[in-house]
Amino acid sequence: MRAVVQRVSQASVTISDNIVAQIGKGLLVFLGISKIDQVSDISWMADKIVNLRIFEDDQNKMNRSLLDIMGDVIVVSQFTLYGDCRKGRRPSFTDSATPEKAKVLYDNFLSYLKEKYPINVQQGEFQAHMKVNIVNDGPVTLLLDSQKLF
Repeated sequence: MRAVVQRVSQASVTISDNIVAQIGKGLLVFLGISKIDQVSDISWMADKIVNLRIFEDDQNKMNRSLLDIMGDVIVVSQFTLYGDCRKGRRPSFTDSATPEKAKVLYDNFLSYLKEKYPINVQQGEFQAHMKVNIVNDGPVTLLLDSQKLF
């Protein structure tokens, strides 16, 4: 499981000119699921994301988590995080999970966040063409991988 985590002052997801998700201060998470990911990856990734100390404290040091600031989160499915661009000019997506498997793990990830944490969890629509608008705060952007490849 891979995630691109961006600290935002605001973010929204639009599908066919309709805003389907919108948050203020918090995190935008692009979540990719690989063919080897399992349910056990969900808790590691979700817990890591909500506890990352990437929000500033009173001394302007990144020392507070999403939970500390009671921020919001939008999770957007992103199979292209497993695009392999090492050969040729067209990315290969052979490491991405099938849509059926990815949908189950994506939904489980969202359920885990909503059930475990007292935060506002918004989401994109799985397999939809989305327009994601963000105001990246910092900018702060982090890459996470449940297999700890980076």
